[in-house]
Amino acid sequence: MIAKTPTPPYYAVIFSSTRTEGDNGYSKMADKMVDLAKEQDGFLGVESARNELGITVSYWRDLNAIKKWKDNAAHSIAREKGRNGWYRSFKTRIAKVERDYEFEK
Repeated sequence: MIAKTPTPPYYAVIFSSTRTEGDNGYSKMADKMVDLAKEQDGFLGVESARNELGITVSYWRDLNAIKKWKDNAAHSIAREKGRNGWYRSFKTRIAKVERDYEFEK
């Protein structure tokens, strides 16, 4: 589902990853993190897709909201589990969205 974001500017956190074999609790934790992110002040939405490469883009009001999400204790635990077992590699990028447009039938 495409996230309904406000009029720019806002920020995007782009998380690209490759996984290790097996689920090993990953799907449950991913769902839990999305639910938790939705409760955070400044969270605007999320989009995610996975094949060989997984990409999750979360949208945030400002850099402070992103920092608070990074510092969230449960999110920190999930990140550590990712490093220790779920991911072969990942990269996080933070970008300011200055313009957007859309099409819908």
